[in-house]
Amino acid sequence: MGEATQNAKILDPAVNELGQITGQKPVVTRAKKSIAAFKVREGMPIGAMVTLRGDRMYEFMDRLVSVVLPRVRDFRGVSTKSFDGRGNYTLGLHDQLIFPEIDYAKVDKMKGMNVTIVTTAGSDDQARSLLKHLGMPFRA
Repeated sequence: MGEATQNAKILDPAVNELGQITGQKPVVTRAKKSIAAFKVREGMPIGAMVTLRGDRMYEFMDRLVSVVLPRVRDFRGVSTKSFDGRGNYTLGLHDQLIFPEIDYAKVDKMKGMNVTIVTTAGSDDQARSLLKHLGMPFRA
């Protein structure tokens, strides 16, 4: 959340929406270092994150694959190039409105998010196969 450097109150709706999407209370992340060019001081709240494990993780993954991704405009599948070399996959979403839990009338600003899927696979090929079996729609 880039605007959070100017106004810390802008994080509150983002935290609430992330909590609705995941079913778990998010952690507010703070800046580790001061960066003068971005007007960021050490310790300032700059974002929110959630780590899902167990049943919540599988439920979120199922909703992501079967409900959310098909609602993306002009969706042709997710990229196969977003693996990090160690079996983890990161997916960027442009707005939070594709999640059915978010009420369109209450959204004041579009907020994107990154979804990182961490696997125990040793390589990208193993992780790609695992995600394909879980239903991830990769591009052909």
